[in-house]
Amino acid sequence: MASTTLTTSFSLLRRYRSFRGHAVAKSLPNLSFARLPGQSPALLRSCRFICRNADEEAAAIAAAKVAGSGAPTIFDKIIAKEIPSTIVYEDEKVLAFRDVNPQAPVHVLVIPKIKDGLTQLGKAEPRHAEILGHLLYAAKVVAEKEGIVDGFRVVINSGPQACQSVYHLHLHVLGGRQLKWPPG
Repeated sequence: MASTTLTTSFSLLRRYRSFRGHAVAKSLPNLSFARLPGQSPALLRSCRFICRNADEEAAAIAAAKVAGSGAPTIFDKIIAKEIPSTIVYEDEKVLAFRDVNPQAPVHVLVIPKIKDGLTQLGKAEPRHAEILGHLLYAAKVVAEKEGIVDGFRVVINSGPQACQSVYHLHLHVLGGRQLKWPPG
């Protein structure tokens, strides 16, 4: 019985990952994986991890579809102070604030205040060189302010296959714990 249930769960997860349909995307992340006799806690965590990753993939694909619409992103609204955020660093070119869904004890997003067509790193042009360098410098300043300058990671997700969910270039500054490799 346990192996049949487990096989069914993984089959559903595989179909979810490949289908990426709205009805499936909304229903499967809410599945409850009860722990069966002989099922390890690590396996249960794996099932939850697969659901969470598949949900992030679906969100990234949906975000990519509206990326070129010209509509303001959540980051545009944070820059305009229409949406509150916990600001860590700000200068004339960039804004850095805490991520609302932190993946580490320190998780800060660094964004350019002016998008200038820079929705993702894959769209960078020579004219963006200065702001790209400034974003990296700002990431270092954030690491200093947060007390993690001796060990931190900077991540840029570019495009739907990297699970970019907001099409306004942004850097994730992560630290405050031992980070593992490979990251994903």
